[in-house]
Amino acid sequence: MKAKCPEDSKTIMTDLVLPSETNPLNNLFGGELLARMDRAASIAARRHSRRIVVTASVNHVAFNRSVPLGSVVTVEAKVSRAFRSSMEIYLDVWIDDRESGERSRANEAIYTFVAVDDSGRPVRIPELIPETEEEKIRFDGALRRKQLSLVLAGKMKPADATELKALFDEK
Repeated sequence: MKAKCPEDSKTIMTDLVLPSETNPLNNLFGGELLARMDRAASIAARRHSRRIVVTASVNHVAFNRSVPLGSVVTVEAKVSRAFRSSMEIYLDVWIDDRESGERSRANEAIYTFVAVDDSGRPVRIPELIPETEEEKIRFDGALRRKQLSLVLAGKMKPADATELKALFDEK
């Protein structure tokens, strides 16, 4: 299986925020944004694995800025790390300023997907090789995030979470 880089999975989805997708403050519903991010992450995961993929978890979502009615919103997704059958997808959400057209980051999220066969059993996926500095930072952080998630779920003993322990070990 040939290794891939994050750029191979890059997915960009751009859409307009319509009235039926907004709350009483005329901002995009959080659930609507989550659904858009899930679709973009799913495509990125499928591009990396070339398999059927399922959402395993939504590890982190930061609703840093509201997305107003009429905004052009862009969701960018890329695989940030591939494990045996699972992969972490990092998402950035951008909005365009209505008048200047300038793009700014509004939100971000991290999803985990698992590649499966036709019976729903996990399958092996290609290795990921980060290239840019940002990709390397996200790649390194993914193992810590995975270990933290496993410890919190009771699937890993804290003593075995080597990446987490390294954060707290005095040098």
